[in-house]
Amino acid sequence: MNLRILKFGMSLWPPFLGAGIRVKHIAPDFREVVVSMKLRWYNRNYVGTHFGGSLAAMTDPFYMLMLIHILGSEYIVWDKTSTIDFIAPGKGTVTARFTLKDEQITEIKESTATGDAYLPEFSVDIVNESGEVIATVKKIIYVRKKMS
Repeated sequence: MNLRILKFGMSLWPPFLGAGIRVKHIAPDFREVVVSMKLRWYNRNYVGTHFGGSLAAMTDPFYMLMLIHILGSEYIVWDKTSTIDFIAPGKGTVTARFTLKDEQITEIKESTATGDAYLPEFSVDIVNESGEVIATVKKIIYVRKKMS
């Protein structure tokens, strides 16, 4: 898959385009993705900070997409649960950096080797321009190896 086209296409995806969410980086091995969102008139809430729905949207598909590309077509992968903890008002440009480590991939493969479903939990912080955490999102992803 051409990462440049994927990154561009994701940034033009209507839910992201409408909120001003931009995919800044996708690692060639899909182990890191960086997403940002500037505060604009169309994505701020009543009190002038980032709308919570836009903050949640900027974290929605990435762990699932990363795992789909890393694990390949032998696995079923989908989002199961997402929770967001708003810590501070989001102002300016906010960024989320998604990372997957080798140990996490190994654990998923070992836990699904017999065809059982596995529900790993991942966490991503959304930070402001000063690096302060404004929200933490926890994601539970459903993963199961397809059995022939």
